[in-house]
Amino acid sequence: MQNSSDPTRVGQRVHFAGQPRRVGTVRYVGPVEGYGGDWVGVDWDADGQGKHDGSHNGVRYFTARGLHTASFVRSHNLSSGVSLLEAFETRYRAQSTKEEEDEMYVLSARNKKVTVELLGKHQIEDKFSRFEELTSASLSYLGVSFPGPRDKISSTLPNLKELDLTGNLLSDWNDISIICEGLPALTALNLSNDSMSPVILCMPQLSNIRILVLNQTGVLWDQVEALKDALPQVEELHLMGNHIRKITPMSSDFVQGFDTLRLLNLDNNCISTWDEIVKFSQIRRLEQLLLNNNNLNRISYPDCGKLDQPSNECGNGSQERSSIPFKSLRSLYLGGNNIEDLPSLDSLNSFPNLMVSITFQDNISLKDIRLSGNPVADVGKGGVARFVIIARIAKMELHNGSQVGPREREDSEIRYVRLVMSKCNGDLEEIRRLHPRFYELKKIHGLDDERPTTEASGPQKMASGLISISLKCVGASMGEKTPLVKKLPSTATVGKLKNLCLSFFKLKSVKPILFLKEEDSLLPILLEDDMATLVELGVGNDSTILVDELP
Repeated sequence: MQNSSDPTRVGQRVHFAGQPRRVGTVRYVGPVEGYGGDWVGVDWDADGQGKHDGSHNGVRYFTARGLHTASFVRSHNLSSGVSLLEAFETRYRAQSTKEEEDEMYVLSARNKKVTVELLGKHQIEDKFSRFEELTSASLSYLGVSFPGPRDKISSTLPNLKELDLTGNLLSDWNDISIICEGLPALTALNLSNDSMSPVILCMPQLSNIRILVLNQTGVLWDQVEALKDALPQVEELHLMGNHIRKITPMSSDFVQGFDTLRLLNLDNNCISTWDEIVKFSQIRRLEQLLLNNNNLNRISYPDCGKLDQPSNECGNGSQERSSIPFKSLRSLYLGGNNIEDLPSLDSLNSFPNLMVSITFQDNISLKDIRLSGNPVADVGKGGVARFVIIARIAKMELHNGSQVGPREREDSEIRYVRLVMSKCNGDLEEIRRLHPRFYELKKIHGLDDERPTTEASGPQKMASGLISISLKCVGASMGEKTPLVKKLPSTATVGKLKNLCLSFFKLKSVKPILFLKEEDSLLPILLEDDMATLVELGVGNDSTILVDELP
């Protein structure tokens, strides 16, 4: 609870007494018209936790960030927090109360409460109570607002390597410096949901930190640049949900330094142009770049000649390796953006090492490119089918988490080549411009003797364009129908196939909808454009079409 000798001040981080997850910032201290005494105006972090926007009965006292994020409360109902070591005592040495233990029960067959005792509970409590042995600790949402004596932290927690301080009341970088200096073994620090100050008055000492998590802290790239010299060994930097729009290097057009950085997480921000991302192209060891759920609408590999390396030419063997853009980048996460153009897909082939991704759940290396949630990968939004993406991106072995095996890659690339030939009507220059991998794939799969042409006609043209398709009824009212295998022209439209399905399966009073079920795809793809041809939508030989019905 707040001490009366420590008066509440504007800008202070607090939580509601007894509710450490209800965290906010003090925006006003003083009288409220119509009520006695002083009140504290708090702007809560979570939407909907307040009653107004900082005004009351027509009088504005402060401006909250939302319509219902602010409240006026008495100071005794607020807590200004506890020290780091006090939080450790609460989390790891506090004994279970009788009330908590009374709540641990199951109901018997006769509906009577049977007390549950956790096996090994006392041994676990004893282990965690020996602070000098702790190497990892979580103090999330415990109201930590200041470090306490640095020497006492050092003597109490000499071996702590990982510390999670998510959702506490810390905001001053000097306090973070004291904590890190007091924990000489600390290498991983999580400050997520702590509203960190945009002002860094003195450089915090974070020299041993290798993993720094600043998700939803309000930290922008300006502050990251200011912290750069304090993070000489940082390998992972997480900045999710900070409303970052611009990357603002301190002394160059490109981000410099961060020589040990391998992973940069910018998920759930507001970056809208790829030019901002290019500013990271000179970080020498950057391997993983997470850009999910931003506002990016294109990707491109930067022109080496435009980079801030005037003395070197891209491709020159004598150049400094750092001049090669994104030279170490192996994983690029782009899910949930607005990428809709095919040249963006083609540009992924230009990144020299873009092929390996790490999944954080099990830390297994994967050759993976994540494009889910982008228009270019959504057939229903005018994007292209899975087989086109596989064919255009040479290094991908997983697509959105689904395995791309050798058989699927070969089939996809052959289908893609034939699709291109069917649409470009023999215009070789047009093919070269729009489909950079076309001639490479023709050579790989021995299709050099096939020429895009419109000269075939009659039965020969019909026979060469037939594909074998499996049709399966899955509609609830269609009954059990034996699956059929039919040979159809690849140029048949979706609308034509719907009519044929009505005839093949003798369906009446049904409005069919069709889905393409690809062998290695998790979900079938809706074929909703009645005017699109089967070949345009990626329906190839031995494809499976699911026949469903509109509700």
